Amino acid sequence: MIKGLNTGQQPKDNLKQFLTVKNSTLATADLYFYGDIVSSWWGAWDDTDQYPEAIRDFLKEQEGKDLNIYINSGGGSVFAGLAIYNMLLRHKGKKTVHVDGMAASIASVIALAGDEIIVPSNAFLMVHKPWNACCGNADDFRKMADDLDTIETGIMNAYKAHLAEGVSLDDVQQLVNAETWLNGEEASKYFKITVADAKEYAAQITDDVKAAYRNIPEQIIKSAQAADNTAEAKATANKILSLVTKGISKGV
Repeated sequence: MIKGLNTGQQPKDNLKQFLTVKNSTLATADLYFYGDIVSSWWGAWDDTDQYPEAIRDFLKEQEGKDLNIYINSGGGSVFAGLAIYNMLLRHKGKKTVHVDGMAASIASVIALAGDEIIVPSNAFLMVHKPWNACCGNADDFRKMADDLDTIETGIMNAYKAHLAEGVSLDDVQQLVNAETWLNGEEASKYFKITVADAKEYAAQITDDVKAAYRNIPEQIIKSAQAADNTAEAKATANKILSLVTKGISKGV
């Protein structure tokens, strides 16, 4: 099934409901990026997917509050991510970003919108060149290449605003060209971030992420597999418990 195609169901804004249950006090609020970054709620196939309109509405409701922002995302739409990044920059209130597993691709840009960015030593930022599918003639492909170069300039400008002391944009450009995964300690050499102690986490690694990126660290793949195995084991245990309960109720 194509992501975002809500076949046979009444369309609904899943994310609005998802956001309403997050912690909010008079002074602080929590915001989670735990899925893909998509353009609109039509593409929010999962409740954890984020898109600009939802973030805009969330920020209006939390105006002036400090934000705790938690990220575990493989990225997604560049334009949606840049819009979210700029909205977060404008938010009046301290923004503390926690990269719980990974902030890959455009999610790495969103992470840099924080006033304080905390990345555990075993969590990752990933930077790479933007890409897109293209079909057509040679002129179409040339235009797409030019467009991607322009988009990349916008991303690099965001990175430029958050470079660590002594780091040049050329240094980061080399990382982008190579699709580079930086753990917390490595990322602190290039960007203004705080390194935290290693934490147990399950990376948000979907089939789309696996297909799109070449250099995914084995550590991330293993953590995601472990999480999948744990979820499967819990589901099996719950099924067994349900069958046992039904058996007892029937006197089996």
